[in-house]
Amino acid sequence: MLGFLQAASGFKIWRSSFSTETPTMVKDGTTSFKERNPFITFVLGGPGSGKGTQCQKIVETFGFKHLSAGELLRREIESNSEHWSQMLNTIKEGRIVPSEVTVRLIQQEMESSDNNKFLIDGFPRTEENRIAFEQLLGLEPNVVLFFDCPEEEMVKRVLNRNQGRVDDNIDTVKKRLKVFEILNLPVIDYYSKRGKLCKINAVGTEDEIFEKVRPIFSACGMMSHYFAF
Repeated sequence: MLGFLQAASGFKIWRSSFSTETPTMVKDGTTSFKERNPFITFVLGGPGSGKGTQCQKIVETFGFKHLSAGELLRREIESNSEHWSQMLNTIKEGRIVPSEVTVRLIQQEMESSDNNKFLIDGFPRTEENRIAFEQLLGLEPNVVLFFDCPEEEMVKRVLNRNQGRVDDNIDTVKKRLKVFEILNLPVIDYYSKRGKLCKINAVGTEDEIFEKVRPIFSACGMMSHYFAF
C-alpha cells in the first residue's frame, strides 16, 4: 500500500489536467452521458485469461465499443513519454495507477463515442476503482464478465504471446497475478453478491470459450451485429 501511495504522488500534474467535476454534456450539448442509458460491461480476468480476445469477438458479434484500461494508460505514456516515467514504472512493477486517472480516461472515451454499448476491459481492478467509477460517472455496470483461468495457463499464454510489452516477463507476470488475486477478487465477490457477475470457464479454444459468452449477451437482448440493421 505504501508503494501505491508513493506512486500516486507522482501524478499530481497529470491529474490536474482533468476537471474535478463530471462532465454532463456530450458532443451535441443536449444530452448527458448518463441519460443516454449506456449498456456497460466490465470484463475481468487475470493477465493471460483471454479476455482481450473474447472482447474482440463480442465487438464483432454484438457491436460493442471496446475500451481497454491498460491500453488507454499505455497510450498516454507513449504520447507523453518524457513526463510519464513514473506511470511506466508503476506498470512495469505490476502495480496500479490512481483510480481517478483510469476512470477519467475511460470516461473521456465513452463520452466521445457514438456507440452506447461498452466493454471495459481490465477494469475495475480494485474496490477503489469500482467506487471511483460509480461516484464520478454515477453509473454501474449492467454485466460483469469474469474469465476464470488457472494460473499456470495464464502464465503460459502471456509468455507465448510475445508482443514486446515491457511488462511481459515471468517475474512480472507472476507479480501481476498476485496483485490480481489480492485486489480483484473482492470486486468479483461484490458483483457476485449484486447478481451481476457472469463467471466464464476460460479454458478451451477461443471459439469454445466464446460459446459460453454468447448466451449472456443474447439473454440481455443484444442482437447479433451481423443481423442488425
